[in-house]
Amino acid sequence: MPDLIEPVIGLIGGSGLYDIDGLEERAWRRVETPWGEPSDLLLFGRLAGVRCVFLPRHGRGHPTPPSALNYRANIDAMKRSGVTEILSLSAVGSLREDLPPGHFVIVDQFIDRTFAREKSFFGTGCVAHVSVAHPVCPRLGDALEASARELALPVTRGGTYLVMEGPQFSTKAESELYRQWGCSVIGMTNMPEAKLAREAELCYATVAMVTDFDCWHPDHDHVTVDQVVKVLFGNADKARALVKAVVPKLGQRRGPCPAGCDRALDHALITAPEKRDPALLAKLDAVAGRVLRAA
Repeated sequence: MPDLIEPVIGLIGGSGLYDIDGLEERAWRRVETPWGEPSDLLLFGRLAGVRCVFLPRHGRGHPTPPSALNYRANIDAMKRSGVTEILSLSAVGSLREDLPPGHFVIVDQFIDRTFAREKSFFGTGCVAHVSVAHPVCPRLGDALEASARELALPVTRGGTYLVMEGPQFSTKAESELYRQWGCSVIGMTNMPEAKLAREAELCYATVAMVTDFDCWHPDHDHVTVDQVVKVLFGNADKARALVKAVVPKLGQRRGPCPAGCDRALDHALITAPEKRDPALLAKLDAVAGRVLRAA
């Protein structure tokens, strides 16, 4: 019988969400990583007795744009802090009429259209290929959906998040193309975040919070910045309520992840042990220590 683990819930806050209410024993701490500096200090605390670690993705005050985020440092810092599962909260535009501003989407797929970001912890000296066919942990998705419905939040389970590079928004032609692809929402931040979480063997799920319709919509040009900001901060309030509701559901001691998220590296390393670069292995101590120690 495998040992049960005590979950530690990692929370990554998107635009408008720079703190988490209700945390007890709270302390902002610097976490050093071999990949550089995370977006900000990490906020440690307990919510309903459950250990949590919060990171504002863009930093408090939103100083860092999507393309400049150090995604590897952010995920490594979470793993290094004992996090076992990550709930990612992200502001997005809608690509569907039935997903209006204020709606939440618990996405289950991504299309990665980014091109200017470091996307893997692995590379020359230690090559690994992990599966991201199903990038979201269904167990986390189930808990998020149940909590959202208990709170009567407007929520849709399932959908594809198109991740664009930015910082500019889409052209109308691009927006229409992504709609033809069957995408539900569009944003700039969940890739390579989700891929790196999988490499770090962390369960991961995203709540995409719609702030506006993307430029395909005929009413898009009439939306003001004030309206978007109002929805953004309204979504942040709903997200805080969702976090308070879902964390206790995920805080019970558990066995291995049924979807195998916590064993993603079992068959991923392809470089022969004698050919592995010691310098890169040292940087992988938190992310891949489980399999490297067993090699």
